[in-house]
Amino acid sequence: MLDLRRRSLVRRLVLIAGIWTLLVLLIAGVFLTAQFRGAAIRRFDQSLAVLTDDLYAGSTVEDGQLRAPVLTDIRATRAYSGRYWVILDKQADGAMRPVERSRSLFDSDLMLSSDQIDRLDAAPGKTQYFNMRGPQDKPLRAAAVLARLPAYPDPVVFLAAEDRSPIDADADRFGGITAIALLILGGGLVLGVVVQVRFGLTPLFRLRREVASVRRGKAERLEGEYPEELAPLAGELNALLAHNQEVVERQRTHVGNLAHALKTPLSVMLTEASQQPGQLAEVVARQAQTMREQVDHHLRRARAAARSQTSGERTPVEPILDELAVTLERIFQDKADGRGIEIDWRCPDDLCFQGEKQDFMELAGNVMENAGKWCRGKVRAEAAPTGEARMRLVVDDDGPGLPPEARAQALKRGQRLDENAPGSGLGLSIVDELARAYGGSVALGESPLGGLRVTLDLPRAEA
Repeated sequence: MLDLRRRSLVRRLVLIAGIWTLLVLLIAGVFLTAQFRGAAIRRFDQSLAVLTDDLYAGSTVEDGQLRAPVLTDIRATRAYSGRYWVILDKQADGAMRPVERSRSLFDSDLMLSSDQIDRLDAAPGKTQYFNMRGPQDKPLRAAAVLARLPAYPDPVVFLAAEDRSPIDADADRFGGITAIALLILGGGLVLGVVVQVRFGLTPLFRLRREVASVRRGKAERLEGEYPEELAPLAGELNALLAHNQEVVERQRTHVGNLAHALKTPLSVMLTEASQQPGQLAEVVARQAQTMREQVDHHLRRARAAARSQTSGERTPVEPILDELAVTLERIFQDKADGRGIEIDWRCPDDLCFQGEKQDFMELAGNVMENAGKWCRGKVRAEAAPTGEARMRLVVDDDGPGLPPEARAQALKRGQRLDENAPGSGLGLSIVDELARAYGGSVALGESPLGGLRVTLDLPRAEA
């Protein structure tokens, strides 16, 4: 069963209009066909009534015998022509006996049913109309009248009938033509409804496109002019966007204030600890440094979460990968026996990350720096769109890689799989935290180059 609540407005309106239109046209078609058939039968009945009147008016009684008039209807003289008449004598016991009949009946008779005889008895002198079966089992339309003739003792029934097949054929043909005409009319009406709905809902579609543009970062607010029914909605959306921006800015201010309030005391503690050597100073310095890293980690995560809820940031990926590749090749120029490392990167020119530039630089920079740190001399980075509003950054290296059981541990905060390697162990964990804050993910796997493959799934700003 169709759930109209979940369908689009256009489909819902067109479906309702289409069902109602077809229902009305169906009723109209049935009504028109019935009226046509009724009108044809009435004209048919008038012709039969004239024949029964001629039979009644022209019949005579001679020497107690009932004589039919001489009729000039040629069809009534040809066998099974479809035009018939008969004069019946209703005897005392109620039985009907044919007295005179048309030559067209040949060796057949037209006999009335008991119900039809009762109708004639109930209204003597009044013509009754009914359907019956005739020679060769053809459908007939009949008219009959029960009357009495002077000098004739029994009631007499004058019955005229004619093949009604032409009427039925005409009515069926009219019904078919009417159905085709009404179907064409219905199709035109439904098409008109579609055009009307599409034209009428154009401002709503434009509103949707503007909202999508705001979400993708192409606009900051709704600028279009809308009809009076949609103008309040557009105003409320602009107010909501302004409120969200205000909330985000307020959060950023609070984050900055918190960072400043915490980092200054930590810097003082580190400075004092460095000036007073000793076991206590080492403990204080180590714990203060851990606190600083914790503060940086949580502040970074809070900023990323706040930014991911906003809409309006677009960061081109290609220039950032180019900048990172050049920088990292310089940093690791003394690696691999002085030959340095080679970073091969690929990215479409129009690919954009939906988020802030600083965050993407931190995501891509940490992954590529980690690859440069562990590679033997070659790093490959490739960014590409995947699916609707998504992108993927894949970074491979030719280093020693990681066994499957160590990959999950590498994403944990502060985990260093090689204590002799420089760093704090926060690189991949920062990437994981930032990616999840943007609704993305990080996956570690085996690289075709022999080392580690890091795959980032991130939101993409649509073109």
